[in-house]
Amino acid sequence: MQVKFAAKTDVGRVRKKNEDRCGYDERAGIFVVCDGMGGEAAGEVAAELALRTILNYYGRSDLGGNLEADLRSAIQLANTAIREVARSDVRYKKMGSTIVAASTRGDTAAVANVGDSRGYLLRDGAIRQVTTDHSLVAEQVRRGLLKEEDLEKSPWKNIVTRTLGGKDDVEPDVALVDLRPGDTLLVATDGVTKSVPDPKLREIVASANSLDAACELLIKSALDNGSDDNTTCLLLHFEKTPWLSRAHSGGSGSVILGS
Repeated sequence: MQVKFAAKTDVGRVRKKNEDRCGYDERAGIFVVCDGMGGEAAGEVAAELALRTILNYYGRSDLGGNLEADLRSAIQLANTAIREVARSDVRYKKMGSTIVAASTRGDTAAVANVGDSRGYLLRDGAIRQVTTDHSLVAEQVRRGLLKEEDLEKSPWKNIVTRTLGGKDDVEPDVALVDLRPGDTLLVATDGVTKSVPDPKLREIVASANSLDAACELLIKSALDNGSDDNTTCLLLHFEKTPWLSRAHSGGSGSVILGS
């Protein structure tokens, strides 16, 4: 499967600094979005540390070969890296980060998350969230204690129940997606997804004339709808690989946005 992608991160209209990080290694097929938290410089440190740890992991030549297992291992290493730095420097004691990452190989994608950054599959004109929010309000909805339409009114809407750096061990949720030509994956921080309803996300991606334009419009829509957070999104679009291109690998080296 051939993948085309675009990414954008923006500090937004309220925050003074960007604690989001976004990065990828096209050759390794890994695409990552992190949302740092912890105040002062800690949030951006945690997000960048997580991102660099994962990209370095995928830059190795001795990966295990299991798409899901490799992604779990990379995320657990990122968690350990954050914990170690937090223990060694009091400035970073409470830092942490959410993460959503997509690892692609052939006709399969593994989409993993910790926290409330999300991954969506857009297919045949429909949109479906493939990640599970690790947040207090999401838990209340799953237990029937809160209605979906009341999420934004809840005083606990910003409480995340699972993060990188929160505990010594972290368990990401991983969804395996059997890709079809025409599929698009969207991974984004809550600065986007809390301010743009799912139907609008689908509409923007479907109607934009390019992936870059879609990223720009997603972030503009979030900010216009009142998002007070940093905003980051990454789009992956999949098409059948042309026969003449099958012997060629993707681009080389990792790219980081937001630092």
